[in-house]
Amino acid sequence: MLKTYQYEQLSAQDIDRLTLRNTDPNNAIQDTVEQIIAQVEQNGDDALRQLALKYDQISLDALYLDEAEIEALAATISRQQQRALEIAFQNIHKFHATQLKKERTIETMPGVTCWREVRPIEKVGLYIPGGSAVLPSTLLMLGVPARIAGCKEIVVCSPPQKDGKVNGFIAYCLKLLQIKKIYLTGGAQAVAAMAYGTESVPRVDKIFGPGNQFVTKAKSLIQSRTQVSIDMPAGPSEVLVIADESANADYIAADLLAQAEHGADSQAVLVSTSSSLIEAVNQALLLQLGELPRAAIAQKAIENSYAICTTDITTALAFSNKYAPEHLIIQSDDWKRLVYGVQNAGSVFLGHLTPESVGDYASGTNHTLPTSGYARSYSGVSVDSFVKKITFQQLSQDGLRQIGSTVEILAELEGLQAHKNAVSIRLKDLES
Repeated sequence: MLKTYQYEQLSAQDIDRLTLRNTDPNNAIQDTVEQIIAQVEQNGDDALRQLALKYDQISLDALYLDEAEIEALAATISRQQQRALEIAFQNIHKFHATQLKKERTIETMPGVTCWREVRPIEKVGLYIPGGSAVLPSTLLMLGVPARIAGCKEIVVCSPPQKDGKVNGFIAYCLKLLQIKKIYLTGGAQAVAAMAYGTESVPRVDKIFGPGNQFVTKAKSLIQSRTQVSIDMPAGPSEVLVIADESANADYIAADLLAQAEHGADSQAVLVSTSSSLIEAVNQALLLQLGELPRAAIAQKAIENSYAICTTDITTALAFSNKYAPEHLIIQSDDWKRLVYGVQNAGSVFLGHLTPESVGDYASGTNHTLPTSGYARSYSGVSVDSFVKKITFQQLSQDGLRQIGSTVEILAELEGLQAHKNAVSIRLKDLES
């Protein structure tokens, strides 16, 4: 099961190797993505149809579903399932609604007034992965903050199912979000379509959403080549569990497998102060794996994962900060003391009764998070991700007199005479 390392026996190079993931050493992924992007940029809808046939094994007449088709699909799920999606929607909305705040206007000097105002990004693209699991929860996690931010156009792309549709759960989320069209394209080609625009798919200003390594590579390439930005590098999912002797082995195994079943390239890491706990977790993994419908996928991910045994919880936390996990679970009675030591993580789950699954679905926090170590410098998606904050300033006569000479001196010492003149000409008029 989980290969176990003793932390004290690891060199700095060993730790670097263990914390590095999702690399593309031979550029095989990049080469494929380059070809897909070029194909979509040049051939638009025709390319999307060809790629749907190649990757999704389906021939598409239309590249989108309209409002009537979405309504019909949404009606196919049970009322119990609809209610679960409604509760998730409400909790996500409640948490994110607090993030849209008006800032104060500041007078930095008498007569010099500065402030910022929030403006929504006008056109945003939401990528909802399909692959081996269709994720309506991701549509809520992206669509809710986009709605709260006030984005004027929300473009949603998701791979088609074998019937050329999306499932009823995605359709019901579209209804909740009042989105009336969904485009049937996935993978790197969906990213390219939203970046360049096609006959059917509108061009957007920013692209959001997690995906596999091909989607992540496409987002990175698009951001470097166009004026379209991305939310973050969000690739294959990952979890790191910090656990001490107070932890429950069955809970840990369940948490590791919850992440492992996302895909074979997912990673689940256990860092524990107890070697006997690691052994118990391995036994629990064997038992629980046998009960999973996606056992084959989870098994491959577990083979790509590992455990580390440390002498103390502080060292465990230091390794976690080096790894910078997308999801961090702290299973310890003493979790409150450890919170302040968390420096790098996408989202943190505290205590024995807080599984990562609640954040994936319905607690209210966002599950679109930085992976592959990018939690060192990126935050997860929030309302802030969907807005721009524009600075404003205004000077009165008194304000210009107060600050004018300072700007003149600073412009002169930098050798920028025109900057100085822009102030001097106004001061001269005030004096006349």
